[in-house]
Amino acid sequence: MKKIIVAALLAGMSLPLMAQKAAEDSTAWKSRMQWFKDAKLGIFIHWGIYAVDGVSESWSFHNERVPYADYMAQAKRFTGSKWNALNWVDLIKESGARYAVMTTKHHDGVALWNTKAGKLSTVKTTKAKRDFITPFVNELRRQNLKVGLYYSLLDWSHNDYPNFTKSKSRYKIAEDSKRWNRFVDFNFAQLGELRNQFNPDLWWFDGDWEQSAEDWRAPQLVAFLREGNPNVVINSRVQGYGDYATPEVGGPVQQPTDPYWELCMTMNDSWGYQHKDTLFKSPYELLRSFCDCLSMGGNLLLDFGPREDGTIPEPEVAILKEFGRWTAKHHEAIYGTDAGVYKDAFQGYTTLSKDHRTLYLFIPYRPHGEVEVKGLLTKLKGARVVGSNTPLSWKIYNEADWRAEPGNLYIEIPEQELDSEITVVALDLEKPVEMYVKKDVRQFQQ
Repeated sequence: MKKIIVAALLAGMSLPLMAQKAAEDSTAWKSRMQWFKDAKLGIFIHWGIYAVDGVSESWSFHNERVPYADYMAQAKRFTGSKWNALNWVDLIKESGARYAVMTTKHHDGVALWNTKAGKLSTVKTTKAKRDFITPFVNELRRQNLKVGLYYSLLDWSHNDYPNFTKSKSRYKIAEDSKRWNRFVDFNFAQLGELRNQFNPDLWWFDGDWEQSAEDWRAPQLVAFLREGNPNVVINSRVQGYGDYATPEVGGPVQQPTDPYWELCMTMNDSWGYQHKDTLFKSPYELLRSFCDCLSMGGNLLLDFGPREDGTIPEPEVAILKEFGRWTAKHHEAIYGTDAGVYKDAFQGYTTLSKDHRTLYLFIPYRPHGEVEVKGLLTKLKGARVVGSNTPLSWKIYNEADWRAEPGNLYIEIPEQELDSEITVVALDLEKPVEMYVKKDVRQFQQ
């Protein structure tokens, strides 16, 4: 997967996306995106022949670290011998995720379903000789989870695709438009298969950076995918023609300007299985990233990379199970919430209930008995620990009728009420939240 500079993604919608949304009924867009906005947590799965030797998916041959022939030879040893769709989906659901996105085809061109349009697939060219997408999609649907399909627009293995490795190319589009159009027709054919067979809830595209929106026929592609399913959600990696932004790995420093966005993140430093990569993030670190996304109104798409036999590495299983424990306990503060209040108000993360009458505080540290909230104008009805509903004591200092600023709210948190990872407190308010904003802010002069 191409590394994308987060700052560029978060600067705002691309011009094509802005133009599309200006032309589209915003009510339809909001309606289409509602389930995605409420879902908060998704699971990403990178699986393919690259798991055999544990090399970087597609990039290992593109960057000429592994000869192409050696990379493709992994197909003869890719078995999926212990793969079970039920086991995967059970774990995904246990994690608290509301949707999952699986790689149907990465940049190496090897499809994980029985494609009729292409020559490379796990059915035709691997030892497994089977379709992995159909059982997985069926099990997601059976367990009432939303279905996301990843598809790489570029295909470095396809003879009609212009680029091959970082130092070798096949041709230039401007010099052979007939050949390029043949490749785009191939993309449409494969995507038509996926659309017609699986009717996904979400399309997750990748690889758009090598060509222009015009060359990809981006507007026509989006329209093609929405035939029969106008509510399907599409990420913006079709040169901006889509519904939401997808920053990668590093979390945004400031709240994105895009109304809908999703941070995709690895559990270690790799998307697919790499046996040498043992630098796993802890559940606490990943949960902090999740809370950060929640507080800014975004989603987290958390990735795991199965072994070639279809089993999931134990550290990744442990992370997903801990996510499941934590999300089950704190579900009211997660799903269907809105972005929280401004960051200076609380030393942690925050979300708001849909009616904005409950402010949730995510505490990623062990407080010395109390936590502080500043700038809260709305009167408090009560404070409680999410998960146990234990009522909490609170008090307000520095309140005075001669100043516009509200007092400082302090909530007492007993040690025994702290969660092992991140504690969540609910502030139930008398009316929708109002926060103090100073009107005459002066810049600090050095």
